[in-house]
Amino acid sequence: IALQAVNLPLNNVPIRDLLSERLGLPVLVDNDANVAALAEHRFGAAEGARNAIMLTLGTGIGGGLIIDGQPYRGSSGGGAEIGHMVIDWDGPPCQGNCRNRGCIESLCSGTAIAKLGRELAAAHPESAIGRVAAGEGEIDGRALIDAALDGDEVATKGLHGVACKLGSGLSGLANIFEPDVIVLGGGVMAAGELLLGPARQWVRDHALPPQDETPIVAAELGPDAGMVGAAEMALETLEERE
Repeated sequence: IALQAVNLPLNNVPIRDLLSERLGLPVLVDNDANVAALAEHRFGAAEGARNAIMLTLGTGIGGGLIIDGQPYRGSSGGGAEIGHMVIDWDGPPCQGNCRNRGCIESLCSGTAIAKLGRELAAAHPESAIGRVAAGEGEIDGRALIDAALDGDEVATKGLHGVACKLGSGLSGLANIFEPDVIVLGGGVMAAGELLLGPARQWVRDHALPPQDETPIVAAELGPDAGMVGAAEMALETLEERE
């Protein structure tokens, strides 16, 4: 049952049973970030780790936890909502059904980066991101990332701020869970080291030892991670039932 979805109008909807009835087949349902984390643990960047954390940085921010080699979903399946961990109470309101301000999602997601890009374009019309806004009108998160990758100083500085905020959240997660590795995936990771570098440095500077040395790496399976993880979850469930 989907008890509540932050960015979708789903409340107490029996998705599994509805799909199973429509398809005439057994159905498993899980969070996309959970199955992506499972895939990266079994076959990707977290393979071999006992404990791992994954964040999917896209339109929103999802989270998946692997504890003692198995996905952790919480008491009712709603655990690991890492994107809604508050890192700045004076930050912007979060999206959808979230009632907080300054969540990681509201500061570091693709949606947040797009908003930052529009603000920077308006404040710095002479910059590369400003010229994109003047020519194309609409700024999305990828436009800011591309401008930073091309060396635009305004975009690079803005993305550095996003990376430090992300690092603030990651340092807290490292302190709590002491994972073997933190994996970052999703479309925002097109920024590569422009995002990873400052985030890693923030964790080194602010997390407690030995968590300050937690490896923070890019996901390896790309957009197929969710599908791979969902298939693996189904296979592992079948094996458990045999």
